[in-house]
Amino acid sequence: MSDKYAPRTWAPDERPTMPGGPSFPAHSNPRRAAYFLVGTLVTLTGGLGNALVSANLVNLQGTLGAYAYETNWLPAAYVMTNASMNLVLVKFRQQFGLRAFTEAFLVLYALVTFAHLFVNDIGSAIAVRAAHGMVGAALSTLGLYYTLQAFTKAWRPRGIVISTGISQLALPLAYLFSSSLLQIAEWRGLYVFELGLTLVTLGAVLWLKLPPGDRFKAFRPADFLTFILFAPGVALLTAALTFGRVLWWTEQRWIGVALAASIVLILAAICVERNRQNPLLNIRWLTNGSIVRLAIAMMLVRVVLSEQSVGAVGFLRLVGLNNDQLQVLFAVVLVATILGIVFAALAVRRADLLTPQIVALLIMAVGAYIDAQADNLTRPAQMMVSQGMLAFGGVLFLGPLLLTLMGSVIANPANLISFSVLFSLTQNMGGLLGSSLLGTFQVMREKYHSSLLAESLSSLDPLVAGRIQQGAAAYARVLADPAARSRQGAAALAASATREANILAYNDVFLLIAVLAVLLAVWIFGRGMWVKYIAPPTEAPGAAARPSPAAPLEMPRPTDSPLATPSGDRRGDTRPPQPVAPGEPMPQAANP
Repeated sequence: MSDKYAPRTWAPDERPTMPGGPSFPAHSNPRRAAYFLVGTLVTLTGGLGNALVSANLVNLQGTLGAYAYETNWLPAAYVMTNASMNLVLVKFRQQFGLRAFTEAFLVLYALVTFAHLFVNDIGSAIAVRAAHGMVGAALSTLGLYYTLQAFTKAWRPRGIVISTGISQLALPLAYLFSSSLLQIAEWRGLYVFELGLTLVTLGAVLWLKLPPGDRFKAFRPADFLTFILFAPGVALLTAALTFGRVLWWTEQRWIGVALAASIVLILAAICVERNRQNPLLNIRWLTNGSIVRLAIAMMLVRVVLSEQSVGAVGFLRLVGLNNDQLQVLFAVVLVATILGIVFAALAVRRADLLTPQIVALLIMAVGAYIDAQADNLTRPAQMMVSQGMLAFGGVLFLGPLLLTLMGSVIANPANLISFSVLFSLTQNMGGLLGSSLLGTFQVMREKYHSSLLAESLSSLDPLVAGRIQQGAAAYARVLADPAARSRQGAAALAASATREANILAYNDVFLLIAVLAVLLAVWIFGRGMWVKYIAPPTEAPGAAARPSPAAPLEMPRPTDSPLATPSGDRRGDTRPPQPVAPGEPMPQAANP
């Protein structure tokens, strides 16, 4: 056995919490502050790349010479590669060490960002975005590791909440200054800025390195078979969800083929993992009732949060606004997100992760209901309060829910890869599913309202005839033919009717989101009451459900969440501990 894989000896408070993670030596206060600043910088660097593109898809059409539907490949390509990369990134950290992971992927991130400067068409842009998604997956985890170094043992759960909240700042920041970057050098202006930010981040992590963790032989040949099956399956599912509403589900045959092929590939990967002695993905853990409920909650809240990117932004673009006119609105969203981070960090308590989630969902429901009263005179000033409530509630909800899920991983560190993949998929696919479902619902409701409005528009109605004449009068100076002017007046009225139908459809979307948030809050509250008052008490599984007193990160027990089973997160997983390959040490970081 090579010395590099020999287990280290750690002091009780320094031991890494999970395999592949850093140790936690004592730091001075200035050094803790430096770790927090670097963690914030790394997290924002990883999030801004995709946010800058998502916020400027409309503006990139002319720069890349692409149709509107073609630019949707840019965020889709990013998600295609980003969502499944944690299958291999976790083991890369475990086998090659944190420092190699940090430096290698930041250098790759800088090189890929530099490659954006040479993009000239939509094809090369899609290829570079796919590469960006692969290397960008490493930065969110790296930012979390740096942020946790800034906190003492008692505050590390709050550090997770803070790091999760910081990742939500990327989108409002992109709306605030991306228009200025486009004016500098169009598409390249976005990536000259990101390249500079990446180089600053690379310098910061080379200057302030993470403490070392344990290393051990992690990769097995069958891991790559699982990745070869799982990654294309996720990519095809991403493409189907992205373009289902853009090109419409039944209009393009390839969408159905991609959806069917994705199901086959993902199920094949699950079958491979199900029959492995040392699986990459713990299928029994992932299909445990408590984990399934947590995953559903995380997916649904991403659908609710799509109200901001799909609902509000789509509505404001419908009434003719662009990014320049949305800056004040997203400044309010940014402030609300920061307030949500502070409030969530102070309010989260190990004994009660239920209350923040319910309060957050009710806040988001009220914000969405306020937006459901929009009309053709609604502008960003009328949406500041509601969008601020949604941003605040989103941060307040995700932190406690993530703590609950991580608690079950601390109890059994062998599930770390499964957790990483689950969290990545629920965040990426949840946002994508929200955009797809809400966009589809908006189109369907627009057709419904258009049919009702068209039925009420009769040329025999004096009010309708007056509107047609009013529209025709606007063309009096350019059209001498009265019949042509009348046709233009009728077309203008039809355009107004279509706009009103879209506004009514967006109101339906906002109302649907409000109802969904209320139902999710009722579900979590009802589950909590059932666990507390009705479910038969069962013995917690001893030390496996709790971290030891010396563990550097005290996480909540699975029973702290109403979405978890009363007996902890190991229900349904009856397998004995997985054997380690001959000659391989058990990782010291696995400290249940």
